[in-house]
Amino acid sequence: MAVAATTTTAIAATTTTAIAAYFNTPLRSVFCDTGISNTTRRSMLCRCTVDEKAAQAFCLTSSNKCDVDYLGQSTKGDLNVNFDYLRVFGDDGPAALEGPIEKVAKVEAEEAGDLLRQLGIPDPFSARHSPRGIFCSRTLNLRSISAIGYDMDYTLMHYNVRAWEGRAYDYCMENLRNMGFPVDGLAFDPDLVIRGLVIDKEKGNLVKADRFGYVKRAMHGTKMLSTRAVSEIYGRELVDLRKEARWEFLNTFFSVSEAVVYMQMVDRLDEGAVASEVGPLDYKGLYKAVGKALFRAHVEGQLKSEIMSRPELFVDPDPELPLTLLDQKEAGKKLLLITNSDYHYTDKMMQHSFNRFLPNDMGWRDLFDMVIVSARKPEFFQMSHPMYEVVTGEGLMRPCFKAHTGGLYSGGSAQMVENSLGIHGDEILYVGDHIYTDVSQSKVHLRWRTALICRELEEEYSALISSRGLRATLIELVNQKEVIGDLFNQLRLALQRRTKGRAAQTLAATKMDDQELTESMQKLLIVMQKLDEEIAPMLESDGELFNKRWGFLSRAGLWDKSHLMRQIEKYADIYTSRVSNFLYYTPFMYFRSQEQFADDIENLLALQQLTTQLCYAEIPTLAHDSYSFYCTQSYED
Repeated sequence: MAVAATTTTAIAATTTTAIAAYFNTPLRSVFCDTGISNTTRRSMLCRCTVDEKAAQAFCLTSSNKCDVDYLGQSTKGDLNVNFDYLRVFGDDGPAALEGPIEKVAKVEAEEAGDLLRQLGIPDPFSARHSPRGIFCSRTLNLRSISAIGYDMDYTLMHYNVRAWEGRAYDYCMENLRNMGFPVDGLAFDPDLVIRGLVIDKEKGNLVKADRFGYVKRAMHGTKMLSTRAVSEIYGRELVDLRKEARWEFLNTFFSVSEAVVYMQMVDRLDEGAVASEVGPLDYKGLYKAVGKALFRAHVEGQLKSEIMSRPELFVDPDPELPLTLLDQKEAGKKLLLITNSDYHYTDKMMQHSFNRFLPNDMGWRDLFDMVIVSARKPEFFQMSHPMYEVVTGEGLMRPCFKAHTGGLYSGGSAQMVENSLGIHGDEILYVGDHIYTDVSQSKVHLRWRTALICRELEEEYSALISSRGLRATLIELVNQKEVIGDLFNQLRLALQRRTKGRAAQTLAATKMDDQELTESMQKLLIVMQKLDEEIAPMLESDGELFNKRWGFLSRAGLWDKSHLMRQIEKYADIYTSRVSNFLYYTPFMYFRSQEQFADDIENLLALQQLTTQLCYAEIPTLAHDSYSFYCTQSYED
């Protein structure tokens, strides 16, 4: 994985390269020959001074002069050449370019790519196709974004899931014990569930659905159901997240402890171990009881007090994260922190995770133009609540009616934030880990641009790469069966027509005698049955490298995307594994939605090996374009 450039050097590279290009200066001559090793050169750029007069050669597109480009994105924040200023120095700007723009651009692109590789900075294309890439669902011009809002928990703050959710599990179980539930002998098992699954509160099941809502895998209690059982239970119904009384979507890591507790207690309920004194319970009532116990674990404060006392046990620090936000702030973005956590918890955790990585004695508060705690999302995006200003370090608050830059507030609403900053809608990018609370609601109600943080993408990417050999074999077998099955069906139709005294589809089929036709069909049928015996266990094990029970996060079966992936693509303009991945790009990045590959390279090669006489149907896309890209590169190599 390429090393990300530091904050100052990344800005220097962007500015200096642009100036060199417009003043006809060779790119390599812009950087000093420091004599440093190649290893050191990859992690730093030499500090070069940009002349103030040269800087005046550019002008920024303001909000009142912006337009939309050919992709429909605002040009606000774009850098333009000040040709009037250049002519003062006798430079005629574009006229100095020699030859057709296609040839000039090709040379410049090659030189730019060489320089990026020499400096150890990943170009946007290679950065996008990596475990820490930023994937784009809808084109987003980051230059046109005036403000970036951040959630805190599992967004700016990544917790050790086993530690944090493990303690939430412990407190929840203790509360259930006090309520009379049998919890002895149970232990936290985070591998039991993954994000994106759906709890069926009516049946006590946990299910994985595809993008259309069809259930592909299911678990009752802690026992996985067979394919036949899944078909019998869910064959005629779809998962509909709008029916909240029945379905509960696991949106975030915070759902892990709740789901583990619930599925384990379903086992106890089925065993008849729940005492009658607890009350007559069905699966819905059990879910309410678990939710109540977990809610108490959060609101009573013991859990967060324990975490605040020893944050190093629960937080995975990211030294690149504060520098990422510093890049964005210095680029003119207004940074907002909007979290549901209370002030004391937010301050303690942000100090621990940010202050030690910031330069010049900066504190975490210095990064943000506005901080809002106890925001009560998703209602924060949907309606207006009273706003209070936090005026002391102890958290003393007073009512206020308008937020100001640099302020620390509790409650309020997104509309108040927009009015205070004087920016609205698609000028704001909100970054969070919760598909519904953070991403869906900010987009649906306010038309903010959105980014989803999903840490599991890194492990998912690695699992996809590691399993490519197995998947290639599996796809080849499936395609073989498809070809053989097509011939079998044609022969079957020929036999059917023959019994009715009609000619077969082709002259060759018509001339086949009865014995030849029957024997051919028998042989093909046996081959397909043997292929099924090979394919079934391989298909069952597909995705085991990510999770043995549920397979890949982004997939539901061999071909289709999961319901989670559908939600991500529907509501998140961009998505990535962690906020610090923005450091691999710049605050001026133009994210373009990528072409969805119609042909999976593995499928194509497998089909080519079978026969050149096939007519290829469109093959469904993989969940991540990065995986297709990797396969392409591997076969080319």
